[in-house]
Amino acid sequence: MTTAPGSTRDAIVSAALELFRERGFDGTTMRAVADRAGVSVGNAYYYFSSKDELVQGFYDQLVAEHRALALPELTGHADLADRLRIALNAWITAAEPYREFAGRFFAVAAQPGNPLSPFSPDSGPARAAAVDLYREVLSGARVDPDPELARELPELLWLQHLGIVLFWVHDTSADAARTRLLVDRTVPIVARLVRLSRLPVLRPLGRQVVDLVRLLKG
Repeated sequence: MTTAPGSTRDAIVSAALELFRERGFDGTTMRAVADRAGVSVGNAYYYFSSKDELVQGFYDQLVAEHRALALPELTGHADLADRLRIALNAWITAAEPYREFAGRFFAVAAQPGNPLSPFSPDSGPARAAAVDLYREVLSGARVDPDPELARELPELLWLQHLGIVLFWVHDTSADAARTRLLVDRTVPIVARLVRLSRLPVLRPLGRQVVDLVRLLKG
């Protein structure tokens, strides 16, 4: 029986993540990943040319796990701050099992020009899924932001999410308590700024932010 290509790739990613948790990133070899996944070493290298390329597989899987945790929890919540808090805390929960080696993963992904960067074309599907989650966070909230700002808000909230990720990578507190505190303290500020974006005095500032985001996106 032949294993479907997608299933083989998923099996390799799952095996790698198990081994990273058990042995750490540096203690895991591609041969060990192949053995755990039940494929040949050549097959493992067909999907991932190096351990660093497994970062993309990790990123894809983490986005899927994040969405699976967050979406059910959003049901019944209409306050934007609550919905943002749920989404961000769901990511922390999903990422916690990988915390010991995540710094290495994100260090690789953050290198300028690296195809594993969250801003790269290769990361496009995972990025789109993450941005779409924040689109759903907004769509279910009792909030009516400035229309120009509303178009860019899902991506702006994803950028806030990346800031939380960076803090989490360097957070040594038990159960990421400091990162969760950061989420609790910042989401009310973000939610209030979104609500106030329609006010005439703040509308020009919001549109400057929109213009800047569009300029940087090219």
